[in-house]
Amino acid sequence: MADPILYSFRRCPYAMRARLALLVSETAFELREVKLSAKPPEMIALSPKGTVPVLVLPDGRVIDQSLDIMRWALGRNDPESWLDGDDPALIEANDGPFKHHLDRYKYPHRRGSDPEEHRAAAAALLAPLDDRLSRHAYLCGPARSLTDAALMPFVRQYAATDRDWFDRQPWPSLRRWLDTQLSAALFEKAMLRIEPWRGMADPAVRPCDAQNTNS
Repeated sequence: MADPILYSFRRCPYAMRARLALLVSETAFELREVKLSAKPPEMIALSPKGTVPVLVLPDGRVIDQSLDIMRWALGRNDPESWLDGDDPALIEANDGPFKHHLDRYKYPHRRGSDPEEHRAAAAALLAPLDDRLSRHAYLCGPARSLTDAALMPFVRQYAATDRDWFDRQPWPSLRRWLDTQLSAALFEKAMLRIEPWRGMADPAVRPCDAQNTNS
């Protein structure tokens, strides 16, 4: 049976969390890196909204929402029990208010926004996470879970916008949580660098040898 195909963009936080779940679930898949300025027509035909990630299953079904991809993969195989740490309310707060302020902090020239105003608004949403993480290593307990993987790519973006400023904030537990995930073998595998997919003549890339993802 053919492997699922994932249309992805390496730096997109939504695509990033989909790749994390596919890898930790030991799902074999073909990775097609998308150049956002030249999206392949094959992907647009499958998902007209034109955003990544898009997962094409062997039976032709298409899953084009990152959380749905995560839950589909983990529903098939969940060796680290990530689904035990699925907190929809926390994820909704990240994907809604936090993402709103993150975009206006990171890309003020695109949004016509005051970056400091939105940095402060996003910071107010991160402070409770630091308090939560002061009580256990990950957001839903002692082990990483779906919620950690769902939020981390966005917190990573926020931190990277001005890492010196981020490191000066009174968030030691949040920094530890972020840096632990960024240094994990799973994240390194999820951030594999490949050339943009140019069509069916391209050799398949399958980042699905799931060794050493439990660190």
